Amino acid sequence: MTGTITHDPPPAAGGWQSGPLIVTEDTELLDDLLRLCAAAGATPEVHHSVPAAAPASSGQRGSWEAAPLVLVGDDAARRVRGAARRRGVVLVGRDQDDSGVWQRAVEIGADHVLMLPDGEQWLVDRIADVAEGVGRPALTVGVIGGRGGAGASTLACALAVTSAREGLRSLLVDADPLGGGLDVLLGGETAEGLRWPAFAASRGRVGGGALEESLPELHSLRVLSWDRGERVTVPPQAVRAVLAAARRGGGTVVVDLPRRIDDGVAEVLAQLDVGLLVVPAELRAVAAADRVATAVGMVLRDLRVAVRGPYASGLDDREVARLLGLPLAGEVPVESGLLRATESRRPPGASARGPLARFCRGFWERALVETGGAT
Repeated sequence: MTGTITHDPPPAAGGWQSGPLIVTEDTELLDDLLRLCAAAGATPEVHHSVPAAAPASSGQRGSWEAAPLVLVGDDAARRVRGAARRRGVVLVGRDQDDSGVWQRAVEIGADHVLMLPDGEQWLVDRIADVAEGVGRPALTVGVIGGRGGAGASTLACALAVTSAREGLRSLLVDADPLGGGLDVLLGGETAEGLRWPAFAASRGRVGGGALEESLPELHSLRVLSWDRGERVTVPPQAVRAVLAAARRGGGTVVVDLPRRIDDGVAEVLAQLDVGLLVVPAELRAVAAADRVATAVGMVLRDLRVAVRGPYASGLDDREVARLLGLPLAGEVPVESGLLRATESRRPPGASARGPLARFCRGFWERALVETGGAT
């Protein structure tokens, strides 16, 4: 069981290690809390009561004030009753039927009450957030074709390459197991690192730092792609955990989406900030894109259309957007020599002065302003 009194996260504390502070004399509870800290990759500081405050002359805060998270055993509630009030205090117990735990939580200023073993996964996630130093999540953009061959994968790669060139932490995710692998499009199919099948058994939380370090690095960005082996189904819960880990690192995440919407793709759509529907300026493409937009729009609120020429008679980018009833993200330019560049292992958007890179740079500038920036 868990219960929330407030949701405010603790303030960041300079100079404090990433692990929580544990206050308890209950040896069995301490063993459980140490086990959960180890599972979250954090090293805690342990005390039987409120640790002594740092000397005023030191200019430092004591561990009670400075710890990013404080786990107080129910046995220690009385001993910490007089401690300074702060956010990020969790009262941890085991007795599911003890109604008095809520009163004790109020007395010590706890913002959450947690009962083991039911609340173990929540607590592991909270401790891991502290250990990783969670900040602003990555601006996450999904790219999907209005019809087959629309150029969605090309645009997704160009967006990620441009983001990395602008100095942002950038991660490119291939969500289409039948697309042949974005690492091929980037010229890195032999690069060392994990692909999607390695994450098929993921449950619960995936560490953001560990995920990033495990992936191939191509053109200054990390890439999560598919391999060329036997097809492996990645369950929706694994997709959710992996994408959540990718977003926790800040910067930008670009996802190349398939046109079919299954449970795994729905998990991706639920975590997107912006979706780009790439539509060639042809009537049949617009008709196909309308069906894709209807399916995607059931999950994703912010879907925009990126129109690719050349234009059919009577169509331009604004008319395509009007027919689809979507905001216009702009015209995706046709970059001459892109096929030859890909064959020479240069990725889409590699030329900073090329029209495709300029389109991507303009998109990021607008999107980052709209969402408050990236870290």
